[in-house]
Amino acid sequence: MQLFYNASLDNSFKQFSFPTEESKHIIKVLRKKEGDVLHLTNGNGYLFEAEILEANPKKCKAQIISSEKTITRLHTLHLAVAPTKMNDRFEWFLEKATEIGVNEVTPILCEHSERKVIKPERLQKIIQSAMKQSLQTFLPKLNPLTTYEDFLAKTSGDLKFIAHCEDDEKAELKRRLAADKDVVILIGPEGDFSNNEINLAYKKGFTPVSLGRNRLRTETAAVYACTVVSIINS
Repeated sequence: MQLFYNASLDNSFKQFSFPTEESKHIIKVLRKKEGDVLHLTNGNGYLFEAEILEANPKKCKAQIISSEKTITRLHTLHLAVAPTKMNDRFEWFLEKATEIGVNEVTPILCEHSERKVIKPERLQKIIQSAMKQSLQTFLPKLNPLTTYEDFLAKTSGDLKFIAHCEDDEKAELKRRLAADKDVVILIGPEGDFSNNEINLAYKKGFTPVSLGRNRLRTETAAVYACTVVSIINS
């Protein structure tokens, strides 16, 4: 099954048209024709089946023939991650975290951050592509780049963790997790969180955790954390 994405779809739609780029892909690349059935999601948990009415490569028209609501997971995962110096590493993290199962991502600006600008439009496209490739119907939320202090002031969750590299006493993430809980995890930049940032997180109720013996890159640490949460909730 190949999945398409259209944020505007809901149960009120009977007919709709694909954008030009997707219309061309459907008709010219996938060689779909009138009467063929396509699968779509609106990113809000719905899976739609649509029959092609007009196989036009510039404006492919389709008709909704069925819809189904996917059951939401009992847990949520919010990752706050400092963007990496190299764009492609942060993009890789977003792709893999989406495939594994993340609900929300906030890029955070820390004292040791080397990258202070992101391209949200490009990152959003990567998340959408990963959602479609992994046949999911919920689109993870990508928040704007936020200062570390602002994030701590506004965030909430059942379980809140900070993964830093200092020698503080800390248990492995998998031993701190519990199933069916809302989880927030802070992942710092290549230069790690500052002592001030670590202490501020403690004051806001975050618990320090280890991601294993090896020192991991920012993007690897974030994907590892996402994987552990997914396994605990599987």
